Amino acid sequence: MKLFDRKNAEESGDWIGFLDKGVKLDGRLELSGAFRMDATLKGTIVSSSTLVLGENARVEGEIQGNQVVVAGRFDGTLIAKGRVEIQAKGVVRGEIHAPCLMIEAGGIFDGRCHMTGNAEGEEPLAIPIRAAAATQA
Repeated sequence: MKLFDRKNAEESGDWIGFLDKGVKLDGRLELSGAFRMDATLKGTIVSSSTLVLGENARVEGEIQGNQVVVAGRFDGTLIAKGRVEIQAKGVVRGEIHAPCLMIEAGGIFDGRCHMTGNAEGEEPLAIPIRAAAATQA
């Protein structure tokens, strides 16, 4: 079955799995292919591919990834080699280190963003950002 063929999943970027709502995890999760999470996790996620935090995801800790899409809630430090995308229902509180950050209308980011350069040794540009709701109080 192609779904369970680990070598093909790593080479083609196919999905290697998911954790659905109702699952609670404490610790470290290492992923070698595209993965979707709608679970609750406290700890560290290390991903070499695409990581999607679905609308039901609640993650606290650290993410080290390639491309990260947030539609749920993340609190902590997010370090990405590629793009970070906060979707309309996504909430990120903490720090983001990435060369590319996209925030859809309705998405919330409250924290600090370090835009890393593509050139080695280039100093990152730090941009403090507060959610619109926080500035209206």
